[in-house]
Amino acid sequence: MAPCTDDQIAELSLNKGGMTLIDADGAKRLYEAMGPAREISGGSAANTLAGLAALGAQCAFIGQVADDQFGQVFAHDIRAGGIDFDTPARGAEPPTAQCLIFVTPDAQRTMNTFLGASQFLPAAALDETAIAAARVLYLEGYLWDPEEPRAAMRRAIEAARAAGREVAFTLSEVFVIDRHGDDFRAMVDEGLIDILFANHTELAALTGENDLEAGIAALAGKVPTLVVTCSADGAVAVRRGERAKTAAEPTTVVDTTGAGDLFAAGFLYGHVNGEPLERCLRRGAICAAEIISHYGARPEADLKALMAEKLG
Repeated sequence: MAPCTDDQIAELSLNKGGMTLIDADGAKRLYEAMGPAREISGGSAANTLAGLAALGAQCAFIGQVADDQFGQVFAHDIRAGGIDFDTPARGAEPPTAQCLIFVTPDAQRTMNTFLGASQFLPAAALDETAIAAARVLYLEGYLWDPEEPRAAMRRAIEAARAAGREVAFTLSEVFVIDRHGDDFRAMVDEGLIDILFANHTELAALTGENDLEAGIAALAGKVPTLVVTCSADGAVAVRRGERAKTAAEPTTVVDTTGAGDLFAAGFLYGHVNGEPLERCLRRGAICAAEIISHYGARPEADLKALMAEKLG
């Protein structure tokens, strides 16, 4: 990731504020166009687990990297954070996934993702024992696009539900909903999702309702827990008829990368510990504020200390 100007976003024809899938040649072209950059481990679900582990939760990650330098760095970083990661690496080709992130002066992140090895995660790589032991199975929408990880996630949902575990799903990005919204709506209708995370634009894309309240009303009776983030306007959640909201936590915004990932981490930590809905939202807001106060989508502050300071 690297800072850039709005003019550079225009020159490179990037989708400002969004996430675009690119191929290996596109990744090479954009990397060459970047200014001085920082290489930081990421991945949406991996970022959420990094936040959960920093808060004290026991976590395991299932995901695919290649046997290359980026894959080794990713594996080191996630394990160093106290997260179990035992998925075998693929060969060296295709390489480990990369997301090239351009950050404009308004702190907005523009993501360009080469899925690389991650799009070949097979169902055979699932640790169904870990899934059955977990309180919550957390899935990211980004990897619903490629066939193999989509099949793996469907199998993971089956394993979690067979064990009586909760399934949490994040919609990830509007373009994912544009391509796979029918799948997501079917999973909601079939009762396969217990906790659904969306931002306000994703909620509109999924429900067809541009009005926030109408969108919430369209889904709140279909999922046990619905969590909707609204950027600077905070977040709202509905859990089995109970509704709560929270304001955004004050902070200096440097880079919005990972805000939704870390919000999910804080919320889920509160949820699995049986905390009131409003406190779960506050935890999410505190984690999101920490992550957008610096570059990258992995926590740098002591999240436990931050929670003690903010929540008492």
